[in-house]
Amino acid sequence: MFITRECDYAVRVIRALAGETRLSVSEICEREKITAPFAYKILKKLQKAKIVKGFRGVYGGYSLNQEVSQLNLYDVYHAIDPDLFIIECMQPGYSCVRNGEDGKMCEVHQELEEIQDEMWKLLKRKKLDELLEEKKDNTP
Repeated sequence: MFITRECDYAVRVIRALAGETRLSVSEICEREKITAPFAYKILKKLQKAKIVKGFRGVYGGYSLNQEVSQLNLYDVYHAIDPDLFIIECMQPGYSCVRNGEDGKMCEVHQELEEIQDEMWKLLKRKKLDELLEEKKDNTP
């Protein structure tokens, strides 16, 4: 898995929305230095995952639908990229020529599966409020 720019920017979008009642896309873009088309794409995925909610009309915009104390990096990354695997053979139903005839996965696959599980655990270990608070504490 490669943590994409889109995943990174999704965390930025959430950072912008944290503690706010509602922000317009232009306000989010200005705060986090994201282009509007990219922000709309990210917000659509976050809205589909019910992480943010959108408001229409003159006073429209976006707000968090979940508190940052309920979210972790895994939640955000998974909303943006549901196929959050370090390599394609981790995907369910993938058929590899290296698998044994008995259905047993190759040794490399087994090792990568353990690495994948550890990575997911690490992405889940802290809630975003902890990460965003750390950022505030380290700001000069």
